[in-house]
Amino acid sequence: MTASHAQDVPGRSLTLEQDAYLGYRVLQCLFVVAPILAGLDKFLHVLTNWNQYLAPWFANLIGGRVSEFMMAVGIIEIVAGIGVALKPKIFAYVVMGWLLGIITNLVSFGAYLDVALRDLGLAGAAFVLARLAMHYDYGNMGGLMRHHPRT
Repeated sequence: MTASHAQDVPGRSLTLEQDAYLGYRVLQCLFVVAPILAGLDKFLHVLTNWNQYLAPWFANLIGGRVSEFMMAVGIIEIVAGIGVALKPKIFAYVVMGWLLGIITNLVSFGAYLDVALRDLGLAGAAFVLARLAMHYDYGNMGGLMRHHPRT
């Protein structure tokens, strides 16, 4: 008996393959929406004042131009979200790296460690998305524009 066949597991209607694909699409959608919204909010400041999350030593390094820097961060996040929509097997790793950079920034000045911990979980989820995308992201435009042929 294998867990990949729905008929082998009592009460189960989806196969392991279908569950994996569903997980891939859910993670992909989340990692499209979240970076785009966070990126847009770097300009709008509806969710929070993003400037407070930048390490003081880094703010000094960029000459105190924190608002301008955070707007550049917003643009990068928007691009990353669009990238996950179009090519998740590449851009999920970009998002993971970005989150690890945020963690490094927060830990470096010992503040917002709860956010750093949350971002560690998100970085792990981005890694899982990247690994799943190795199976489901195919062709030139393998992201949200493509429907999985086996479902």
